[in-house]
Amino acid sequence: MTLPDVVSREQWQAARVALLVREKELTRARDALNADRRRLPMVEITKDYELSGPDGPLSLLDAFDGHRQLMVGHFMFDPAWERGCGSCTAGADEYSDGLAAHLHARDTHLVHVSRAPIEKIEKYKAEKGWSFPWYSSHGSDFNYDFHVTLDPAVAPVEYNYRSPAESGFTIPEGESMEVPGLSCFLRDGDRVFHTYSQYARGAESTGGSYYFLDLTALGRQEDWEEPKGRAKHGAVPDFS
Repeated sequence: MTLPDVVSREQWQAARVALLVREKELTRARDALNADRRRLPMVEITKDYELSGPDGPLSLLDAFDGHRQLMVGHFMFDPAWERGCGSCTAGADEYSDGLAAHLHARDTHLVHVSRAPIEKIEKYKAEKGWSFPWYSSHGSDFNYDFHVTLDPAVAPVEYNYRSPAESGFTIPEGESMEVPGLSCFLRDGDRVFHTYSQYARGAESTGGSYYFLDLTALGRQEDWEEPKGRAKHGAVPDFS
């Protein structure tokens, strides 16, 4: 691996200031993109998806666990596999109780859903020592409808909002493919709405709780005032 050039402090400062200009441009562009994401329209979920958990069947509404927003990590785990996807496993290893607590503080719940039977999921989950909610969509249309199981024999194939002809990928006849993704849902009473899904490299670029919240319809939810004498929650001086 090639190391960076060695320069004087003055040269480093000039290069860093030039990079800072680009970083600020990216930050402003990301803020604008997040605002546009919050303004996306949403689609009501009218199909009754039945998921399976360690305590038995549950609906998509049940998966909210009383929260207003639900984020579903589409964990790649084919029913024929004995172990989950290695890349999904690496990402799941980084989830923590602290992340869950920060999301819950914004009334947002994060779960995983895979097509493998719940027995395989529970076995793998115990092996990895994970405690986050992980449900099975085995036997339902959930994975197919949200385009994370691609099987032309079951449903028209689409991934990252493109057809095979548009993206150039193909699935051999008689085969199916598990692919990564993350979907966001919003609850209004007992009505559930799909607000957002991301796939491919976007689904792998996960970070802290703010990153996850930026994918949701309600965002970071910081437009509220602290008691007098205290700074607004999350406020950072804008030195741009």
